[in-house]
Amino acid sequence: MQASAFVLFGATGDLAKRKIFPALYNLYLEGKLPDRFAVFALGRKPFNDDLFRLHIAESLGRFSRKGGQNASAIADFTASIQYLTMDAYDPKSYLRLKIAVERREAELGLPGNRLFYLSVAPEHFGPIALHIRESGLGDAAGGARLIIEKPFGRDLASARSLNEALSQAFPPEDIFYIDHYLGKPMVQNLQALIASNPVLKAVLNNHYVANVQITASETVGVEERAGYYDKAGALRDMFQNHMLQLLMMTARHSEVYDKRKIIDSAYPVAKEEAAHHVVLGQYVSGRLDGREMAGYREEPGVDPQSVTETYAAARLTLDDPIWRGVPFYIRTGKRLSEKSTRIVVVFKDPMERHTSDQPARNYLIVHIQPDQSVDFQLNLHGLNGEIQPVQLHFASDAAEVPEAYELLLYDALRGDATFFAHWDEIELSWKWMQPILDAIEEGLVPLHDYPAGSLGPPAADRLLAEQGFAWVENDHGRALEPAVAGEQGTEKTRKEVAIG
Repeated sequence: MQASAFVLFGATGDLAKRKIFPALYNLYLEGKLPDRFAVFALGRKPFNDDLFRLHIAESLGRFSRKGGQNASAIADFTASIQYLTMDAYDPKSYLRLKIAVERREAELGLPGNRLFYLSVAPEHFGPIALHIRESGLGDAAGGARLIIEKPFGRDLASARSLNEALSQAFPPEDIFYIDHYLGKPMVQNLQALIASNPVLKAVLNNHYVANVQITASETVGVEERAGYYDKAGALRDMFQNHMLQLLMMTARHSEVYDKRKIIDSAYPVAKEEAAHHVVLGQYVSGRLDGREMAGYREEPGVDPQSVTETYAAARLTLDDPIWRGVPFYIRTGKRLSEKSTRIVVVFKDPMERHTSDQPARNYLIVHIQPDQSVDFQLNLHGLNGEIQPVQLHFASDAAEVPEAYELLLYDALRGDATFFAHWDEIELSWKWMQPILDAIEEGLVPLHDYPAGSLGPPAADRLLAEQGFAWVENDHGRALEPAVAGEQGTEKTRKEVAIG
């Protein structure tokens, strides 16, 4: 890995404290940073180097998976950090930054390899990128790359405007759109899991798969993000980026298959038909883990009349030879009954079942967070002759699993954009979403209430029930087989299926 300078805009923000600096520190402990490495932390708060290093040392103790016990290592790591007070709209600030970066590069013998990370609000992306270019900071002898956080626009038009502004400052190949879901180890290993198991490769297609369900549920509410979230909602905050990226990663045919082909193959949803394919919800007061929870409109900083969705579910189908005819159901929401991100592949019913001793469906369940595991449900004849569902279970040791930001920052420092979002994917995702956003703007998609601590609005069940399916729920590590009509309309009894 080439010696480099890491320039972080928004260094005093929550993301930097919780994710970015702990990720860099973990990479340092594992010997995955360059031997010669300089960090420039930029913010508006009046820190000096010593105070900021103390601030980062405290955050490493709280948020690094490696812990904060190694005081010597923390001191060595934080010594590489230089803090500069920065006005992102003042050209003189960039000239001062350029002088500081060049001085430090000369001291360490760095080749002018610079990585700029914009951990700031999206409206600042374009202006900062242009200032970097105009000041000469981006004209580094060893190359310059730009990392930006989501959201990548609010709709198709704003996303295209953002891309145009960024492209004036950096070549497209040097812009890294970070989506931390793509850094999660189970997501990165999806295709390796399939490629290394021919039995999975043989059955993951429309001949054997009944439907695919992708869930990202959260127990938390809006927390301190009301100012941002009430303008974004679940569709912009989660769906357009994380959820559609999970769809692309799940449906791609191989590790070398272009993800853009997957999202480009998604059948468009007409504005007038959006309510038949999308369900939106907003949490109201309820109980979670025995505690009373306020409704979304009662949260601090939220408009009491807000119609922002905190839950979104959608049904997609792909015009793809492998997946044509297989519905993909995607949902995400806040203040739900559990925290879980998972992909469930529901295989076709082995036969029309009328009694409980006939084969149950097979499931492949990939748990992405908080636990990282793979479960495969099969059928086995017991000693009494009855068919019983059994599970093959594999789980990773959570303590040894790197955080998503560790993997992504390591790749960015090496110039590897494999697990970053690409502009074409972002544009195609917004293109698919735009008619839905237009329908919401015109009041064509209703907003359903759901109690905090529930599974979401019952209306979301309709998306699956129309085709004879139901959501496969998760209950503390157990999958619950749904109680709905199957492909032939046979009623099934809901029963618990132990996993592991």
